[in-house]
Amino acid sequence: MAAVVAAKKELRKKIKTVLKDVSDSAATTQTTHATKALLAMPEYKSARRISVYLSMPTGEINTSSIVRDALDQGKKVFIPYTYNLDSLVDGQPKSIMDMVELSSMKDFESLEADKWGIPTPSKDSISSRANCFGTMGVTNGKSENITNGLDLIVMPGMAFDHSFGRLGHGKGFYDFFLSRCHQGARVPFRVGLSLTEQLLPPNESVPMDQSDFRLDALITGDGELRRA
Repeated sequence: MAAVVAAKKELRKKIKTVLKDVSDSAATTQTTHATKALLAMPEYKSARRISVYLSMPTGEINTSSIVRDALDQGKKVFIPYTYNLDSLVDGQPKSIMDMVELSSMKDFESLEADKWGIPTPSKDSISSRANCFGTMGVTNGKSENITNGLDLIVMPGMAFDHSFGRLGHGKGFYDFFLSRCHQGARVPFRVGLSLTEQLLPPNESVPMDQSDFRLDALITGDGELRRA
């Protein structure tokens, strides 16, 4: 376990250095290709309830056009909201992520950037937002009485491999969220979006442990869709 943690840390450091050399124009071009590929997927077209990560200013595929298209198509769109739990339960992390509903592009445009530059719902707005599990506001990590869920989840990552492994930013937010989906409603179809620089060579893989979920599909910035 310690060896996997150390290997992940090392890989994050390496990818961070690589991403510094990706120009804004290159990232914009890759975003256009990746977005087009995602919007053409049958799983995206048929999904009624989707979750989309909201992107940082640099270093990943931008998701603004995906959010706009999903809302235009009348899909229910849910976005990440992370918070600290009031009381800790064994096996639960201190901070977790829920997916809360985004009502419109006006709502999206009103979001303020957090310390990473990611558009984030205000704490005051959360109690009046539905979450993807069928209740209002935050869930505080509960998975029982889940009536809904997601059809598809668009996931970020720091690095990806050819076996659909994904390296997150180290907080475990997505893997813990997916484990709750597994306990409750259903595990959504998982799509990763990757700049070409974030895809490891075929002979390298993301270090993973038993709590890490693999993707069902990966779309890279050259527009290529890979399926597990």
